[in-house]
Amino acid sequence: MRRPSVRPVVRSFALLAAVLLAGVPTAPASAAAGDDGFTIKDPRITESSGLAASRLHPGIYWTHNDSDDGPYLYAVDGRTGNTVARITLTGIGRPRDVEAISIGPGNQIYVGDIGDNLGGKWPYVWIYRLPEPKVLKDQTVRATQYVVKYADGPRDAESLLVHPRTGRVYLIDKKEDGGHLYEGPATLSPSGTNVFRPVAPVDLWATDAAFSPDGRRLAVRGYFGGILYAFDDGTLKRVGRLDVPLQGQGESVTYSADGAKLLYGSEGAQSRVIAEDAPGGGDGGPGASAAKDPASPSGGDGTGDGVKVGAVVLAVAAVALLGLRRLRRRS
Repeated sequence: MRRPSVRPVVRSFALLAAVLLAGVPTAPASAAAGDDGFTIKDPRITESSGLAASRLHPGIYWTHNDSDDGPYLYAVDGRTGNTVARITLTGIGRPRDVEAISIGPGNQIYVGDIGDNLGGKWPYVWIYRLPEPKVLKDQTVRATQYVVKYADGPRDAESLLVHPRTGRVYLIDKKEDGGHLYEGPATLSPSGTNVFRPVAPVDLWATDAAFSPDGRRLAVRGYFGGILYAFDDGTLKRVGRLDVPLQGQGESVTYSADGAKLLYGSEGAQSRVIAEDAPGGGDGGPGASAAKDPASPSGGDGTGDGVKVGAVVLAVAAVALLGLRRLRRRS
């Protein structure tokens, strides 16, 4: 479900940005097999909106379409980009606007049907949970459905993440001037309503987020950049910025299973998933080196290609935001 007058504008400006940045060199990534990036080849996947690295099946990444597809998840081989399984969810209602996917303890897959492009139309949203299949083949899996409300009223969101140690579920709302990290109950209840409460501000127009495998870092991405936070029981501390590749419509992010890479996905047919080194390498723990952040005193020096890329990104972002504001004033 989407507002037709706004999302195409975002896509148009994001595509413009991609054209402007074409030719800017990027460092080659080196990673374990399946973790160095890939192209999604399945013609059924045209709006990949979430991404999660499997721990049960090394090199496999779970994704899904944004909306208008059905209750489906796709297991994509990171070595080839081919789909190796399509899962059909049963035991749930009709998905409305599926925006995120995450894997929690015990290889439980969580799916966020949390999109609300009208910014508060839906009084509640849904989360689905299912066990990750031990065998990768086309099959039907029964899921548990949870009803979710926000303590401070309905909102749009595209980021769902499950803490890898505690299993607690978090959401981040999507607001152009920055949103909040929302914390769910310690245990989600399949009966009644699960109320998510804001616990920390997030300084980004977030389109997805992911915990590091040890749960001590939180990577948040947007259309034009990203932020790395240290995470401590719902408390966030900004560590630095992320080197997010500019994509046609950057919608997803996940850590590789070993935490060495961050993989960024985008909507569109034959979309490319791009791998970048995760700040701190392996586990992304608090002792790891921080990402360069020009907004922090200990950040990078901001010279060379970084300035050129940053200048183009900021310019395009400013134009995109101006266009969106004008559209909203007219609507």
